[in-house]
Amino acid sequence: MDDAAIVSFFETLRAANPEPASELEYASVFELLAAVLLSAQATDRGVNKATRALFAVAPTPQKMLALGLPALENAIKTIGLFRTKAKNLFATCRILVEEHGGHVPRTREALEALPGVGRKPANVVLNVAFGESTLAVDTHVFRVANRTGLAVGRTPLEVETRLVARVPEPFLQHAHHWLILHGRYVCLARRPLCEVCAVAKWCDSAPAFIAEAKSA
Repeated sequence: MDDAAIVSFFETLRAANPEPASELEYASVFELLAAVLLSAQATDRGVNKATRALFAVAPTPQKMLALGLPALENAIKTIGLFRTKAKNLFATCRILVEEHGGHVPRTREALEALPGVGRKPANVVLNVAFGESTLAVDTHVFRVANRTGLAVGRTPLEVETRLVARVPEPFLQHAHHWLILHGRYVCLARRPLCEVCAVAKWCDSAPAFIAEAKSA
């Protein structure tokens, strides 16, 4: 995908969804952080199902600490790896209260120092909560970036670095949301829906997938 195609690619995604948003449900920066922490190797739908009840009783780090670790584990037991995630979230709440006055920090360094919060969750919080032009590379973004030729890389960090270098500034703020949603609903892992894809004309892989479908 050349630079001219990138502009057309994102213009098309933007036209279809001018203000894309995370599908995680949250009502505060803390709830966003907690939801993102819990979303690793889990679906947004599954996380939302658990956090609706959890956030109703523990919408702040202080209240989540008061809830206690066993109750937190029970609240998120439907989410994969719930014991590890509960332990990390509980420890994160303690750090937020003891070191940050109960607030979510606004720097990458401080976010990544929280248990269970790596580069991708930090990027999500920086982008969604604080409006920074960061790119969170999950499995969908990684697949779409490589498959389309937008940003080819062997690791999420390689893909992130190349995306930041190639995505024009006007699209950076919402780029990872457009790519996530495109990967979730159109550019599927097993078989991308190239025949109905609005950006297939600029995708490096679409011709091969379309030809394969016609010959099947």
